[in-house]
Amino acid sequence: MTTLHDQSGMTKQEIEQGSQFAPKFDANGLVPVVTTHAETGEVLMLAYMNDEAIKCTLATGEAHYWSRSRQELWHKGATSGQIQRLVDMRIDCDQDAIVIKVLPQGDGGCCHVGYQNCFYRRVTQDGLVEDI
Repeated sequence: MTTLHDQSGMTKQEIEQGSQFAPKFDANGLVPVVTTHAETGEVLMLAYMNDEAIKCTLATGEAHYWSRSRQELWHKGATSGQIQRLVDMRIDCDQDAIVIKVLPQGDGGCCHVGYQNCFYRRVTQDGLVEDI
């Protein structure tokens, strides 16, 4: 299993160019995660992971997140069938943001309100417009 390291005591160079996986969690123990479709590159959603969600995602090969609204570990698709099979996980240079590439299972949707992705509305001068 992948070991998550603590950034305290690490140099900037070790964090930015080293080989230790040391996510920089916020005050709530979370790191933002952008989830994209592994084949199309489409941005599917933005969510958050804590250390347990990261470990579960890597161990199972399926996306797990931390639900801020429910305050619990969330196995994406466990109840909806919209499982996200992990293809790749990347972390940015200062290790405070993650991108995961997934293959959506089920009917290929992602959003809990039924859309292909969570970014189905465009912001205009007049407000929000559905743009699917």
